[in-house]
Amino acid sequence: MRRVPTSCRSRRPRAYFEPINWHRTALHELGHATGHPSRLGRDLSGSFGTKNYAFEELVAAINAAFCCASIGIVPTVRHADYIGSWLGLLREDNRAIVRTASQAGKAADWLLRFLPDLNTVAGSLARAA
Repeated sequence: MRRVPTSCRSRRPRAYFEPINWHRTALHELGHATGHPSRLGRDLSGSFGTKNYAFEELVAAINAAFCCASIGIVPTVRHADYIGSWLGLLREDNRAIVRTASQAGKAADWLLRFLPDLNTVAGSLARAA
């Protein structure tokens, strides 16, 4: 069995015209990472074009939008367009958006729990000043 990495790392590519877009992309990719069996354990076996793949892409995209909103990064039209592009594969399942949003919420909660408590950080900064 492969060892589960204790961290996810990504270098900021120079291809991003705006650094904030790297953050949006990183949150999407971290959303996928939450599906690992040692984390939230989603089915990551789908290949491109399958319903499982579409489901996972929707989870990651909605997770990224939730995380962006939670930490003050303005989501872009691309979030909505990307989410819309995958919904077509799941149209026959009228609960698909509910299931993906639920999983995306769990992924966002899992990721955001690693952020420091902002009140604690603000208090520490105030005491240091």
